Amino acid sequence: MEAEGLEIIRLELKYCERCGGLWMRTAGSGDVYCPSCAVEMLDLPAGRRRKPGLLVNDRVEIKSQCEELPALCGEWGNA
Repeated sequence: MEAEGLEIIRLELKYCERCGGLWMRTAGSGDVYCPSCAVEMLDLPAGRRRKPGLLVNDRVEIKSQCEELPALCGEWGNA
């Protein structure tokens, strides 16, 4: 059997991020919707896509309420 002239296409199993169905996509393509959902998603407006992140300026200072802990534990720190 000769392999010359044959094109090999690698596929990977993927679930659709819209309908949850399984489908095969070209490896490394990055498609996230099955072909039928991809057509339906074209009708929706493109939203802003950004990475979720932590709020930087929402810091809360926490005050310890265990001042008596060293007195309970004694000199060596054992309870």
